[in-house]
Amino acid sequence: MENKYLPLPDQKNYESANNLAYQLACQQLANIDDLEAQCRKNGAQYRTSDSQKSITVQYLNQTYFITLPDVTISSLDSPEVTPVRDRILILHYLLTAKGTPLTKRLIAFHELPEGNVYYPTFVKRTSQSLTNSFGSNPHLLLETGRKLGGQKAPYGDMAVTINAFTHVPITIVLWGGDDEFPPQVNVLFDATISHYLPTEDITVLCETISRRLIRLKRPAS
Repeated sequence: MENKYLPLPDQKNYESANNLAYQLACQQLANIDDLEAQCRKNGAQYRTSDSQKSITVQYLNQTYFITLPDVTISSLDSPEVTPVRDRILILHYLLTAKGTPLTKRLIAFHELPEGNVYYPTFVKRTSQSLTNSFGSNPHLLLETGRKLGGQKAPYGDMAVTINAFTHVPITIVLWGGDDEFPPQVNVLFDATISHYLPTEDITVLCETISRRLIRLKRPAS
């Protein structure tokens, strides 16, 4: 019987796609005529010298240094090589930013452009993963979120706002549940987030935050 399901891309195809996306983003950044003006829109610091231009940007509580025209990206807080998915997110943020002031009006994922398309992946890799890891101990979410520079937010049983980038706050809201309802995590965004990242990148960013929080989680004493 013929398999009716299409095969998932293998790891090599994912890596090739990411590398291609990264190279394209590097070219787009190098082709910007007024980098200083673009950096004013995204909150990054721009510097120039006779031989080199550089950008310093904050991403998930770390400082990243970008040099041009060769476009290299490295963390000033870690000796490890920056993963290509993080490099893509950083470049896409720098490229997409429109400089729109934050509204402080929160929206849910399904309200994003094409949010319904990416919603199943978002729920599986972010909301459900965070619920499974922190649902039984809401205070651990705040403790762990602070390791990414997060601040307590006034929502649910516990909530933390993490500034993924200067103009991209991500608010994770946890309801601990009770005898009638299971724990649940909601992720909220400032209404301007699509002025700084496309929805596909927002999906990847939330998955990245989820994985880091789970990795940083300390077992409750």
